Amino acid sequence: MSLDHTAKGVYPIAPTPFDADGRIDFDSIDKMTDFYRSVGSTGMTVLGVMGEAPKLDGAEAEAIATRFIKRAGDLPVIVGVSAPGFAAMRSLAHASMSAGAAGVMIAPPNTLRTDDQIAGYYRQAIEAIGSDIPWVIQDYPLNFSVVMTPGVIRRIVTENPSCVMVKHEDWPGLEKISTLRAWQADGSLRPISILCGNGGLFLDFETERGASGAMTGYAFPDMLVDVVRLTAEGQRDAAHDLFDAHLPLLRYEQQPAVGLAIRKFVMAKRGIIASDAQRKPAIGMSAAAKAEVNYLLRRLALKDPRAAGLGE
Repeated sequence: MSLDHTAKGVYPIAPTPFDADGRIDFDSIDKMTDFYRSVGSTGMTVLGVMGEAPKLDGAEAEAIATRFIKRAGDLPVIVGVSAPGFAAMRSLAHASMSAGAAGVMIAPPNTLRTDDQIAGYYRQAIEAIGSDIPWVIQDYPLNFSVVMTPGVIRRIVTENPSCVMVKHEDWPGLEKISTLRAWQADGSLRPISILCGNGGLFLDFETERGASGAMTGYAFPDMLVDVVRLTAEGQRDAAHDLFDAHLPLLRYEQQPAVGLAIRKFVMAKRGIIASDAQRKPAIGMSAAAKAEVNYLLRRLALKDPRAAGLGE
């Protein structure tokens, strides 16, 4: 299957599961993929920012991507192929597409400053991987320090027909979504999918502004699926009520540096992965942090039964 501009719903960002000794836990990859399918995900994304990709060598990255893709079956998989150089990017992109990936995601290096530099980088990246591979712009200025205006996104999309999606993680970014959708409506921007990240912090209003769905790794992807569905059905209050119940945990998970540890901690509690281990170098959770997350899970269970028993 090939990714295109009609992609919508929820594409969870999958963490890379490890054993306590840092080895890749392939059994947890299978279990996590099955879980994503069971809760109604419409696709998934691997080797993203929370996938610990910089801690992997090339062979490991290809093995992880291939395992996710094969287990996913007809569930489309996007593979993050961002790399310091185009040779590594090309190698992972081609290996992933050969294994059956739906497309790839490319983030800008943090050295880019001007619109011309940003647009030029993406032109060169697509020359490197090939214009036949569908791909996603990762717009995440908080992490990559590269600010993409709506205008430069339109320019990149226009200059690169194989670009089919924006992974939108600007903050605040609601007006950017509105601007891109307005340009699409007046014909000055071709149709493109917009899936949103930022841990899901703004998903309730992002979907109302025209986002196609979510691409983020919150430990309750089933909640994200429900919020996107309820919004599409016009059940605004129900969508916001569910989202608001999860907001304290969403906020807590968004802490810099320790966010991945929190996410894996909750996912392990849910049985989605076997261990909350990260590959070193890593920052873990203190006993106090674990107690706080357990408290938040107990409070969440009062509103969402999917959290029942997790805070014990």
